[in-house]
Amino acid sequence: MDSQFTNTPIEYLKGVGPHKADILKKELAIYTFNDLLQHYPFRYIDRTRFYKISELNGELPFVQLIGRVISKEIVGEKKARRLVCQIKDDTGILELVWFQSILWVERNLRIGAAYIIFGKPAVFNSRISISHPELESYNLQDKKQGNLALQPVYSTTEKLKKFLLDSKGIQQLQSTLLSAILNNIFETIPSYILEEHHLAGRKEALLNIHFPASIKLLEAAIKRLKFEELFLIQLKLLKNKLLRTQKYKGLVFGEVGDKFNSFFANKLPFELTAAQKRVIKEIRADTQRPVQMNRLLQGDVGSGKTIVALMSMLLAIDNGFQACMMAPTEILARQHYQSILHLLGEDFISVEILTGSTPAKKRREIHQNLQSGILNILIGTHALIEDKVIFTNLGFVVIDEQHRFGVEQRSRLWKKNPVPPHILVMTATPIPRTLAMTLYGDLDVSVINELPAGRKPMQTIHLYENQRLRMYGYMRDEISKGRQVYVVYPLIKESEKLDLLYLEAGIQNIADVFPLPQYRISIVHGKLTAKDKQSEMQRFVRGETQIMVATTVIEVGVNVPNACVMVIENAERFGLSQLHQLRGRVGRGAEQSYCILMSGNKLSKEAKIRLETMVRTADGFEISEIDLQLRGPGNIEGTQQSGVLNLKLANLATDQELLLAARKTVINIFEDDPDLKKEENLLLKLYFDEKREGIGWNKIS
Repeated sequence: MDSQFTNTPIEYLKGVGPHKADILKKELAIYTFNDLLQHYPFRYIDRTRFYKISELNGELPFVQLIGRVISKEIVGEKKARRLVCQIKDDTGILELVWFQSILWVERNLRIGAAYIIFGKPAVFNSRISISHPELESYNLQDKKQGNLALQPVYSTTEKLKKFLLDSKGIQQLQSTLLSAILNNIFETIPSYILEEHHLAGRKEALLNIHFPASIKLLEAAIKRLKFEELFLIQLKLLKNKLLRTQKYKGLVFGEVGDKFNSFFANKLPFELTAAQKRVIKEIRADTQRPVQMNRLLQGDVGSGKTIVALMSMLLAIDNGFQACMMAPTEILARQHYQSILHLLGEDFISVEILTGSTPAKKRREIHQNLQSGILNILIGTHALIEDKVIFTNLGFVVIDEQHRFGVEQRSRLWKKNPVPPHILVMTATPIPRTLAMTLYGDLDVSVINELPAGRKPMQTIHLYENQRLRMYGYMRDEISKGRQVYVVYPLIKESEKLDLLYLEAGIQNIADVFPLPQYRISIVHGKLTAKDKQSEMQRFVRGETQIMVATTVIEVGVNVPNACVMVIENAERFGLSQLHQLRGRVGRGAEQSYCILMSGNKLSKEAKIRLETMVRTADGFEISEIDLQLRGPGNIEGTQQSGVLNLKLANLATDQELLLAARKTVINIFEDDPDLKKEENLLLKLYFDEKREGIGWNKIS
């Protein structure tokens, strides 16, 4: 492998040194030769063709042409001085302009001489001109054709430019680096895979992504390097999954016992959907094997994930184990606690809640009952992972909205039992298929893709500011029927004070339109204490207030079946995923529900797509795919802390076929050669040996 070369500190590259190395580290996170090698161009300037003057317009990027100088003149005075030169080809005349180094350029420009000109055309006073072009003498006898190449353009910063590390400076470093290490770049993918997928070799790909001789070679280089990124991610994820099933024994839930059967027969308040039944069967099959389960459960808000989680925990209890459920906020933990208590009734099993606000006396009692085995299910927040929380025999762990927890936080629940408990992670944020395969590729995935029977489809309406009276009409109509309404305002950190003013103005506005004593309003936002938030929410839950004016604090954690209208103010300021989550707060009862998206009259193209998507579909998975297309994977919640997505080239929104091909290839490899002992897989074994890959506690998702 080539790591001994590529891991060399960047200061040892000729032309860098300690000062440039420091600025490269700070500005671009380039610490090693490999970091520089993977600082790929973000675009290319096409110098593979020559334009005619008549073809030029202000919309074109950089162009290359040949022309003969017919005039040159320094015009203007002092700071306004410039050099204006006219060049001619067989289709017209073009003006070249210089504002700097005027005397030097004027001295070296020869009237009547032919030049290769390279620059960006622009329109000034209705005429095409090029400012500060690159010039190169053109000699017909030499048959010189200029720089017939795709010129790489690298991202840089103002600080780097002060060290002469503009795009051209970085290009020079890449040239120096490739000259130094090209013969020490070795292959990472076995030859039979390269042949199967028609991929270029690694050395060839790295050379052609930085200095492509043609568009065809550039495309081949990009395909190869994208495949490598996706292939190595899948290799690590699926190797981890394989190691986990081989190395870590799981608890066997051998029977479906009294608690599960009694709940199913006597307490289940509604018929399970086919999707819920399917997922419970998948979990049942997992927990019957002596292998630890790691399953991701996806389902829209209101699809019935909590019932599935509860019945899975009852399976654990029937087999003599304890269970716990961890939620990211106290509001959500408390909601789970109350809905589970409501479903189970009194004296069925022992259930408690543990959060940061649990009083010390109650906390000690919970700790004691947990350790003695009296307590069956513990629901809570991060408080569950404290060292003082000791289970007798933890067998099943449910983690809700798991992307809000760090890897280390989640992994601490693993250690709460000598044999790792079965893990069910849940999310109400539908994850695009490609993202799920990349972020959670080592987990088994279950999907609840249908809503409980009796739910009417949500109606989503987009109204502009000048249609506000119509929105108030919807609110009045529903309140007159005894229903309740949410009105949500955005709260974005960069402008918290401004947003709070919007919220306060909005509250005043609503109070004027819906006055006391006929109407009552709850107010919830992030500036309130936890106690005040809880108090305001409970007033709304109990039906004492008809309208809840809030910030996105209510995105998760409030379940009020009587709330039938969700008004989202400044809807254009929300992402698709967040809009979908907020919409899911209503439509939880049997009545017709409405989501009203209020926006300003002027919308960006992306905002229009988001709002049109919300009106058109309620399918969370379709919405998540569009969200991925619009925002890219780096901005989807949870990707930053995953530790998996470090993609330099591949794009999960556009490279789905390549990802599927890479994953299928890895699955086939492990089915045929799980220990990578075959000679043709020696490169892959070397990859793991070099990385010293082994599954640890931090490997769980």
